[in-house]
Amino acid sequence: MDVVIANLPLYLEGFAVTLLLLGVSGLGALVLGTIIAAMRISPIATLRGIATVYTEIIRNTPLTLVVLFSVVIVPLLGARVPFLLSGFIALAVYTSPFVAEALRSGINGVPIGQAEAARSLGLGFGQSVALVIFPQAFRMTIPPLINVFIALAKNTSVVGGVGFVTELFGVGRTLANAHGNAVIAILIGVAFFYLVVTVPLGFLATQLERKWVVQR
Repeated sequence: MDVVIANLPLYLEGFAVTLLLLGVSGLGALVLGTIIAAMRISPIATLRGIATVYTEIIRNTPLTLVVLFSVVIVPLLGARVPFLLSGFIALAVYTSPFVAEALRSGINGVPIGQAEAARSLGLGFGQSVALVIFPQAFRMTIPPLINVFIALAKNTSVVGGVGFVTELFGVGRTLANAHGNAVIAILIGVAFFYLVVTVPLGFLATQLERKWVVQR
């Protein structure tokens, strides 16, 4: 473990980039996923179709391909995008369908009478969704959304694995190449920092899920 302790500043730098990827990409995925979920329940068939195709394509595409497209193919098309921003975009796009599906399950759990009551008050579709349906759906889907973000925290390693952004996994790979006799200790150090994020999030999701069950 001497290698881990000696290179602790590098671990902390990589951990900071991982948290940055998680925070920014998670926010982007939440916004984009909310839009996709709203499109999935839209009365306009074209919007529903676009959202369905987007969800099925992105959800069934390997994350590595999404990241490579963002950091390699997009620049070849003439767009000059920083690698870190490409990582944000790739993770947000890949995670957004899972956010949308979690929200859609929450929307399906909102009693139909809520939407009918909103329409009887003269609210349009957009107002009904924003003011009545989504607030209730978000509350019911917080535990599964947390699980989506746990997966996102682990998926940030793919960005580092591609080699364009030095986050936690990238730091571990660099140290493993430089200290081949301490690979196990280095990987344990990487796993520890991931657990610092994922274990508390998993505990929070479990506690909230139990709370919602009791309230129901």
